[in-house]
Amino acid sequence: MVDVAGNTSKTSLDLGSFVGDLNVDDETASDDISLEGLEEELQECQADDFCPIFIPFERIGLGTLILGLYLPYLYAKVVANILSKGTTLREYTKGVENNLRQVELDSIQDYIKESDNLVSLHDQIRDCDMILSQMETLLSGFQAEIGSISSDIKILQEKSMDMGVRLKNRKVAESKLAKFVEDIIVPPRMIDIIVDEEVNEEYMRTLEILSKKLKCADADPTVKTSKALKDVQPELEKLRQKAVSKVFDFMVQKLYALRKPKTNIQILQQSVLLKYKYILSFLKEHGKEVYLEVRAAYIDTMNKVLSAQFRAYIQALEKLQLDIATSNDLIGVETRSTGLFSRGREPLKNRSAVFALGERINILKEIEEPPLIPHIAEASSKKYPYEVLFRSLHKLLMDTASSEYLFCDDFFGEQTMFHDIFAGPFSVIDEHFSTILPNSFDAIGLMLMIRIIHQHQLVMSRRRIPCLDSYLDKVNIALWPRFKMVFDLHLHSLRNANIRTLWEDDVHPHYVIRRYAEFSASLIHLNVEYKDGQLELNLERLRMAVDDLLVKLSQMFAKQKLQTVFLINNYDMIISVLKEAGPDGGKIQQHFEELLKNNTAIFVEELLLEHFNDLIKFVKTRGSEDPSTGTERPITIAEVEPIVKDFASRWKAAIELMHNDVITSFSNFLCGMDILRAALTQLLLYYTRLSDCIKRINGGSTLNKDLVSVSSIMYEIRKYSRTF
Repeated sequence: MVDVAGNTSKTSLDLGSFVGDLNVDDETASDDISLEGLEEELQECQADDFCPIFIPFERIGLGTLILGLYLPYLYAKVVANILSKGTTLREYTKGVENNLRQVELDSIQDYIKESDNLVSLHDQIRDCDMILSQMETLLSGFQAEIGSISSDIKILQEKSMDMGVRLKNRKVAESKLAKFVEDIIVPPRMIDIIVDEEVNEEYMRTLEILSKKLKCADADPTVKTSKALKDVQPELEKLRQKAVSKVFDFMVQKLYALRKPKTNIQILQQSVLLKYKYILSFLKEHGKEVYLEVRAAYIDTMNKVLSAQFRAYIQALEKLQLDIATSNDLIGVETRSTGLFSRGREPLKNRSAVFALGERINILKEIEEPPLIPHIAEASSKKYPYEVLFRSLHKLLMDTASSEYLFCDDFFGEQTMFHDIFAGPFSVIDEHFSTILPNSFDAIGLMLMIRIIHQHQLVMSRRRIPCLDSYLDKVNIALWPRFKMVFDLHLHSLRNANIRTLWEDDVHPHYVIRRYAEFSASLIHLNVEYKDGQLELNLERLRMAVDDLLVKLSQMFAKQKLQTVFLINNYDMIISVLKEAGPDGGKIQQHFEELLKNNTAIFVEELLLEHFNDLIKFVKTRGSEDPSTGTERPITIAEVEPIVKDFASRWKAAIELMHNDVITSFSNFLCGMDILRAALTQLLLYYTRLSDCIKRINGGSTLNKDLVSVSSIMYEIRKYSRTF
């Protein structure tokens, strides 16, 4: 409620007490109420300060401001309801004021009736206030005591933290002091072991302890300045010197055991020396000069031992060597004895390996096989081509070098000393090759050694051991020029061959050409997996030289037919040998196949001309003419009849002669069969053309009785084809 002074009352606004039983929600009734004269009534009431409708806005409190949003509408309804009853606003206001006074009087009476209860309530409030005051005093005392206790706890906490820090510092100092004492103290037992005991596993454990004490004295600057160390350091130095001297003598004694004859070095290294590898670590740290002496002694010992072993092994292998080729064993060199004192021939079995690969290729399948044991091979009286000895020597070198390289890395912790150790063995092997290579004229063997070196490089690569890389590269570099030189000797022997000396009155394959075929097939076979372009170029040069030689040898025959037969036999032999080297044959085989095809066509024509000369000449010159075109000299029956009768009288005999000629001329029956089939097929074509020509001649039907049927000729062709 808002009073006249503008103050907001805490009593809630009860509109019912003002308007009585006014129904505010009755919208229907209010719609018919007339508001005439309302404006005059409101103006009269405006002067009355008590009128609640006209309370100035600035006098309205915040509480009623919210209610004021709805009051204008509500007041309009209320005023409209009052006016509908015929009562003026002033009268209604006075009634409301009287009601308020009555309510006030009633409220005063209620307070008077409850006065005793209010007095009792006041006493109770006062008693509670006294009790609360006492409790406040008591709690204030408790708070003061708690504050005192908190300060005491804080002091105790600080003392506890201080004691903890001091305890931690004492523990750290105690541990460092204990470690210091443990590091510098020299137990009597350690002195006894180092001075008097033998070198064994316990001795090495003691060396580890001594090493830690020596390192501690050198590493920690605080230890160096301590008086305790000054007292102990002379004793530690004496123990170091004694230990270094003792282990040096021990290691020298073990190294001397490596020099004993028939000693298995790898077993001694793995089972004995590796157990004492800490000795080398101790010497490296606390006796560098002595370590270098041990290292030098080991290098010198192994250098001499391995050099002696490889020298003895090489000497034993040399007794097993089978000589394959000499400087005279070249493709284009004549093999027959030319004088009284000419060199005797080696057995054919050995000489066949000069140009043919044969079973020598198996050495590339035995790369990982163990090395030869010379005395066992010598007892069986076996001899081996040099590439077998070469593989065996390098297999032993790879195994020995791998073992030594890994041992040096494990025992000494070094890899560089390997080359110092193997300087001697490398020198022995180089000396051996310097005598072998200049006297090697075996091109196949040299190429096999090149492939062996390549395989050995792959083996070392798989082992992940690089110690022989430079050596194997050096050997490979030495082998290629020697192979090239020997290959050029073969090439020059073909280019400079004496045709009259090499020529033999025989159309069968020449032995020089067979050598070439076997030699080329061997190198092609060894190049299948490597595709060496330089080798392929050299083989092409060799092929060109053989082409020239074959043409020159064929020209020594007087008859053209014999020249062709000679070329066919040699081409066929070359192709057969090359096919054994590989299924594809490559460019060289394709070249000779083309030459064989061309010469076969030439031979077929020559063979047919020899037996059916008139028939072939007629077909070639007149067979394509058409008698009906009216040429200057038409074909007559008299011209054809002798040819037909001649063919009918002797064609079977001529085919038999051709068959016999082919059988005797060609050493390869399959090649002869192909040539004979080609000749008979060509003969059939010629005869068919002749028959077609006769049909076009006037009166040619009179010769039908003399013509041989095509089916008869086909039957003979099949019969001779089955002969092979």
